Amino acid sequence: MNRNRGKLQVIEDDMTDVPENHKTTDNYAGSDGIKTLIKELEGEINRLHRFSVRGIQAVALFLIVSTLAWLDFSFLPATESVTSYLGDPPSARIISVVLLFYTFSAIILSLSRMATGIEHKSSFSHVAYLTAFFLFYHFGRSLQENYWAVFGAGITILVIESYRIWTYCAEGISRKKEDLEYAKRTGRAPIAE
Repeated sequence: MNRNRGKLQVIEDDMTDVPENHKTTDNYAGSDGIKTLIKELEGEINRLHRFSVRGIQAVALFLIVSTLAWLDFSFLPATESVTSYLGDPPSARIISVVLLFYTFSAIILSLSRMATGIEHKSSFSHVAYLTAFFLFYHFGRSLQENYWAVFGAGITILVIESYRIWTYCAEGISRKKEDLEYAKRTGRAPIAE
């Protein structure tokens, strides 16, 4: 008879009005636990809002660096003094081949991260790599001929990265808001999928 009672309890639990993606967990049992969960969810939503503009910040930083490159990095020491200390930079042709390889690799990597939904904070590293290309061309005395190649590659990579970060955050915010509304409405915590 106890066996049937257990089965009856399971059936009653399955018949409650709980959407499939909002199964509950007992980690946040009690009103203090739910309050903690609500604060955590609100904190995660705020974090995702802040993170969503990271791509735009990287684009803005790249535009600043591009403006400095357009002005031929007038604040840097003379090209001759740097090349005498570090040696001659690679030829413009080699730099261009590496830039092309880097551009396609970065685009493919960004698109694969977008497809898999990975949170990766790489936008500022792209700005650093693109700045290095500007500097190599500058010290190789071929920046004016290759400025638009680096600028076009940078804008393309950073716009894709910005879109990837924005969509990741928008999806995360949507999920967290659903979880937050569920927790507030039912007083129970949804199980993470």
